[in-house]
Amino acid sequence: MMTIRRILLALLMLLGLSAAARADAYTDALARFAADSYAETEAAIEGVAQSGNPLAAEIVAALRDGRLLVRAADKTVFIRGADGALRDAATGAPASAAASDLKAVRLNNRLRRVVEAALGPLTLRAPDPARRAEAASAVFRSRDAAALPALDAAIAAEADPAVKRQMQEARAAILATMPGATPAQRAEAITVLRARGDQEALAVLRNLSPDAPPAIRAMAGDAIASIENRIALLQNVQNVIYGISLGSVLLLSAIGLAVTFGVMGVINMAHGEMVMLGAYTTFVVQELIRTHAPWLFGSSLFIALPLAFLVSGAVGVLIERSVIRFLYGRPLETLLATWGISLILQQAVRSVFGANNREVGNPSWMSGSFDLLGLTLTWNRIVIVAFALGVFAALLLALKRTSLGVQIRAVTQNRRMAGAMGIRTDRIDALTFGLGSGIAGIAGVALSQIDNVSPNLGQGYIIDSFLVVVFGGVGNLWGTLVGAMSIGVANKLLEPFAGAVLGKILLLVAIILFIQKRPRGLFALKGRFVEA
Repeated sequence: MMTIRRILLALLMLLGLSAAARADAYTDALARFAADSYAETEAAIEGVAQSGNPLAAEIVAALRDGRLLVRAADKTVFIRGADGALRDAATGAPASAAASDLKAVRLNNRLRRVVEAALGPLTLRAPDPARRAEAASAVFRSRDAAALPALDAAIAAEADPAVKRQMQEARAAILATMPGATPAQRAEAITVLRARGDQEALAVLRNLSPDAPPAIRAMAGDAIASIENRIALLQNVQNVIYGISLGSVLLLSAIGLAVTFGVMGVINMAHGEMVMLGAYTTFVVQELIRTHAPWLFGSSLFIALPLAFLVSGAVGVLIERSVIRFLYGRPLETLLATWGISLILQQAVRSVFGANNREVGNPSWMSGSFDLLGLTLTWNRIVIVAFALGVFAALLLALKRTSLGVQIRAVTQNRRMAGAMGIRTDRIDALTFGLGSGIAGIAGVALSQIDNVSPNLGQGYIIDSFLVVVFGGVGNLWGTLVGAMSIGVANKLLEPFAGAVLGKILLLVAIILFIQKRPRGLFALKGRFVEA
């Protein structure tokens, strides 16, 4: 009995000594943070990570975020929380200190990599799945063989399939680059990395351990080729998606022009400024909301849409009634007059708002991005594509189902006959110009979410808008839709091969050649006025 008691006492003493040794190791490692030396900081990181102290993960995370502070007077180390409260890094107890006495522990790029490598294994067993996934990503990037035992234990205990897959990918990255790994381990790692199939997996496979046998190198080569083909395919799909996004922007900026150009035959060089007015209306609405009702910011675009339509539409009616109505049948004079109006509007906006870009914020529901089958899609682009198609459908419905729409189509197809039937063509001209300008205004609301709001905003889209209208067919909405999407996708597919500038030139040449063969565009309107 005495022997068992002595054995138990000895075990307790050993455990106590071990715990005391770990505590001393943790305290000694903390003290090295106060040395203000990169070498000492690296040693401190390794010491804290290996100490087994419950605060180790929090210490390393605070160091990464710039929240690990040292008081120079007594070399005490503190953790500053997200709320600004201080805690003693040695005990975790709340603490207080003057801000002027504290200095953040410095990091350089090499130490940041050391921090990431240390933080991964420390948080692999965190309660929060997001933190475990972040830890697995950190281990994948660091490929530190020392993390392998902790990673194996975490994989065995992990219940979340997505997090477990990330941990297995991190393990594969280590085994693929670790000298001394068996061929079976490397083959398994290559299979996992091939299934991941992204740029990071490609980088790991290209840095295969030098001692890998030829068969493993051949297997890695096949995986690299497969991943490169997949990435090239995804890049092309991504370019098509970007092209659709650009096409939706061109559709928004050109759809109003298609209506006015089709009905009146007016080359309106001030159409881009209607877009600009819509964008500045959005800016004013957001500024008023920020100042007086910040809780409405998420709804700011819904408030700005009708206001932008009314502002740009009213300016359009004013331009038509005061200038353009006197210049019908004289296209050159109309072009020069609207160009002068565009310069006047730009200068007026500069005088009121200044020449600098203005900030228009994204509401929370339009911010961020998501992954779809390896493609990264931003919410603001998705919303703008849907919005452009919605505006197109609403305008198409209005032209098909409303009295004004029927009259606009009648004037478009045969102005003289429409006038003979009692339609006031001068009134239709004014309302059509206001409608087209109003649509340009709501296009400005959308463009304010993806482009700089400045007095020159509309100038970047006016030429492309005319190209869309002429290519699709003057006055034809379906032609405008097809033309906008075709030009947007073609533009983005040409950019990787020819560059942005040369790509636009090639596209312009192609459209010119197409117009030589089909002067009325893809979808030419039918009617006696058009045929004449």
